[in-house]
Amino acid sequence: MENKAHAMAAGAFVLVVTALLVLLAVWLTRDNTQRDLYDMSTSETVSGLQPQAAVRFRGVPVGKIELIGFDEKVKGNVLIRVSIDRGAPVTKSTFATVASQGVTGLGFIQLDDDGKSAERLAVNDDDPPRIPLKPGGLDKLLKQSEVIFNQVEEASTRLNKLLSDENQQAMTAAIKQLGNAAGSMDRVAKGLEPTVASLPALSRDTTATLKSVKAAADDISTTATRLSEKGGPLDKLSEGGTALAAGVETFSAATLPKLGEVADETARAMRQMRRTVSAVDDNPQSLIFGNGPPVPGPGEPGFSASGVKK
Repeated sequence: MENKAHAMAAGAFVLVVTALLVLLAVWLTRDNTQRDLYDMSTSETVSGLQPQAAVRFRGVPVGKIELIGFDEKVKGNVLIRVSIDRGAPVTKSTFATVASQGVTGLGFIQLDDDGKSAERLAVNDDDPPRIPLKPGGLDKLLKQSEVIFNQVEEASTRLNKLLSDENQQAMTAAIKQLGNAAGSMDRVAKGLEPTVASLPALSRDTTATLKSVKAAADDISTTATRLSEKGGPLDKLSEGGTALAAGVETFSAATLPKLGEVADETARAMRQMRRTVSAVDDNPQSLIFGNGPPVPGPGEPGFSASGVKK
């Protein structure tokens, strides 16, 4: 009798504690906030977003994601349905973007308003109104990186054409012709020296001018040679374009896959957490007594065909 009394007391204690835990969970999870439904449709990818993810208006939590599926009204688009607090200032000029939280990569919906309209968006839970979903910062970066890569590739092609062998030969020929012209002018000046002997001042000025022209031609020839030689400014410009193209390719090949791996790891962690919560919901007493020994099978001591352990 005493053992039965102790067992009944223990059972009653467990029931009372369980009831208290249930009441505590209900009290902690109660939500009396009135919320309205809104839809968002996009043709972009929504990696990192999960149901129950947060919805924030300029950083302030105002709701959560109810479901993510396909849009029946726009073929191929993704539909995101959210519930937002009725007190949130959602107007006709409110728009949304997909943002990520910290290094975890967890996605959430970020709401903002450009202030073009102060009229509130009409609410209808049977046919929820739609909030425009614009591309986020990561989507813009991916698109801009492709444009930048194409521009760098085009610049490299033009630079290679500018530094082609034919253009270098043409530049060298032009410099030689300029030097020959300066030499001819020098010879003409020397031939005119007897004629202008009676005009010493004019002769000196002309000679000085011709020498300046020849010196300028020599400087142009030297500068062109330095520009086209190995390790010169044109060669360094070509190397800089190649390095820029390699940097963009490294970003596309290394950084973007790592962002995808972070999103996959986060999704696996969320699935593991959901399985744990489901196991606790199916067997709440395991928190106090544990899972217990397995039920004996056929041929083992204590086996019962009704499934009750003896």
